[in-house]
Amino acid sequence: MRKRVLSGNRPTGKLHIGHYHGALKKWIELQDEYDCFFFVADWHALTTTYDDVSRLKNDTREMVIDWLAVGLDPLRCVLYRQSDIPEVAELSLYFSMITPLSWLERCPTYKEQLQELKQKEIATHGFIGYPVLQAADILIVHADFVPVGEDQLPHLELSREIARRFNYLYEDYFGEPKAILTEVKRLPGIDGRKMSKSYGNAIYLSDSPSAIKRKVRRMITDPQRIRRKDPGHPDVCTVFALHEVYSSDILGNIETQCREATRGCTECKDILAERISDSLKEFRARRTQFEKEPGLVRQVLKQGSHKARPIARATLREVRRRMNIE
Repeated sequence: MRKRVLSGNRPTGKLHIGHYHGALKKWIELQDEYDCFFFVADWHALTTTYDDVSRLKNDTREMVIDWLAVGLDPLRCVLYRQSDIPEVAELSLYFSMITPLSWLERCPTYKEQLQELKQKEIATHGFIGYPVLQAADILIVHADFVPVGEDQLPHLELSREIARRFNYLYEDYFGEPKAILTEVKRLPGIDGRKMSKSYGNAIYLSDSPSAIKRKVRRMITDPQRIRRKDPGHPDVCTVFALHEVYSSDILGNIETQCREATRGCTECKDILAERISDSLKEFRARRTQFEKEPGLVRQVLKQGSHKARPIARATLREVRRRMNIE
């Protein structure tokens, strides 16, 4: 019997190349090795966007189309929407009863996001309880593995702690999910900060070649290289950071030509833009085809919920029995 993997994304609309290299590329590989469950985390999205839900449905559709276009196959994995599995919310409620508040307050991402979004009122019950809902997502399908970046390891460890506490209180039932670390570093955006839709600095998977070229042309390069003849320093250049991902076969030449000032930054950017565009050619073709099928996303998510929900129901029945809430 194959091991089970679970992961999810908030519905942020069209995805960027950082999403692909940070998560989706790994998901595509995993669907041939494991029973994979990938979900649209629309409840999680409400923790920070509760005051503007107007784009939630459209953003869900756009993201799922991107999932399908990059190669997630509903015949090889289960794709579903979190809110289509109401048992997750009930399990989250039960977990919240046994999770000490101190566990949530010590979570580093909680403190970081409070600081990052300090202009917005996000210190809500839903926001601080985000990791409890995440634990319910993972444990309701008895996931063996969760693909995560290093920054998400504290959240996964909290899920493991909740599983251990439940098992201690109500006898062993949940396994402790393990991490599958995604190895690719976080890609920089065109302004040098981490690539993010909210920063407006992202290169999207669905961008046209001309849009990619315009964005790459705006990228920040070595601030010390003022003139064409000045030697560059690739280690501080965001363009070179993306070349490391897209130009591995010619990376040595690009680095040497930069350091020796035999190639200008504009030419270097154009090479990168072409590399990114070429890598997305098949994706754009598939996405265009999927966009012509208006009912596709609804059908895929419905089929996925029909596969995930029986597992969730069985888990919840057993949890209720153990907690004497039958």
